[in-house]
Amino acid sequence: MSIGTPSNREEVIDRAGRLRERVAILGGDRVEILAVTKGFGPWAIKLASECEFGNVGESYAQELAGKWSELSHEERESVNVHFIGKMQTNKVRKVSSIVRVWQTVDRPSLINELSKRCPNASVMVQVKLVRNESQGGCQITEASALINMARSAGLDVAGLMAIGPQADAETIRTAYKDIVSLADEWGLKHRSIGMSNDLDIAIECGSTMVRIGTALFGDRPAL
Repeated sequence: MSIGTPSNREEVIDRAGRLRERVAILGGDRVEILAVTKGFGPWAIKLASECEFGNVGESYAQELAGKWSELSHEERESVNVHFIGKMQTNKVRKVSSIVRVWQTVDRPSLINELSKRCPNASVMVQVKLVRNESQGGCQITEASALINMARSAGLDVAGLMAIGPQADAETIRTAYKDIVSLADEWGLKHRSIGMSNDLDIAIECGSTMVRIGTALFGDRPAL
């Protein structure tokens, strides 16, 4: 399951240092960096751990399970896996013992499956900010009902997650402020918003977690 080839180790370590410094300047110690290892081989998870990124992001159940099988017990224990891709309910069981935070909860059926397979699991409700049917997430008007349902099902709702629109800065800013306002309304700690191209705006708006992949590990290999 070795996807791609390892980037230059020293180059990744250098990028990690510069990214950590940039995020610290923008948001202090309240903003976590989620190292997005999807699309890369197990080496990326190992390197994320070496760079002291304790949280990594994966998007595909089969890919994650394959990588996990190639890691040692110590390597597995060194990171917390956040699932950040669109999750099919029939794939939850495959990675239920691996994932520590499910960031893309967006419908009742997924809440029901998680409560059955992963009681008390830590989750985030994903809100859709764009009109794109291929992208996961609920409408912001549906989020409160899902938060309430997830809590009633015994899940730990840690925050909200969203992918920013491909738009001008003011449009992105408005969308992210809506996410932060809803998180505040529900007393949620985390707002997983912001990636490499818009992390400045996201942190300005109140992000507590930015998801960074290629800016750390380089270009993902072509499929």
